[in-house]
Amino acid sequence: MTRSGLRPSEEYREPSNAEWDEFLGHFERRRLALGDCGRAYGTGCIHEHSCVRYPLLRVDPAQRQRLIDIRDNLTARIAEAEREGWHGEAEGLRVSLAAAKEKLAQVDGTLQRRHKAIELGMPSFPQVAGYTVTSSAARPNLKHEHL
Repeated sequence: MTRSGLRPSEEYREPSNAEWDEFLGHFERRRLALGDCGRAYGTGCIHEHSCVRYPLLRVDPAQRQRLIDIRDNLTARIAEAEREGWHGEAEGLRVSLAAAKEKLAQVDGTLQRRHKAIELGMPSFPQVAGYTVTSSAARPNLKHEHL
């Protein structure tokens, strides 16, 4: 039996327009100001839209400045929280700040890799040409070759 034969037949039916819209909508809702959230299909955002802390947030390098602004804002909010004695608030903001710095490092790494030239070299003829054996002993004796 094939693998497809083992799957429930309802998986092979035509989706309704509402089902298709819901499926496509999931991917639209994963798109954030900073990039794309990698949460699984059919799940909501459990981060209360603080996805900067989420390891599966893939920041769009074009949003680097926005991420810098978030980092700077978090730094200012930590200072305010410490000044006001909001220790729990400051602790949570430090977690977000560490995540923002990590995301910024990821973006910078991506940008560096994009702009770094890699010399692949020019292959020589022996590297690209297959080796051939001209010895008749290496070729099997075929009585009925059809060409």
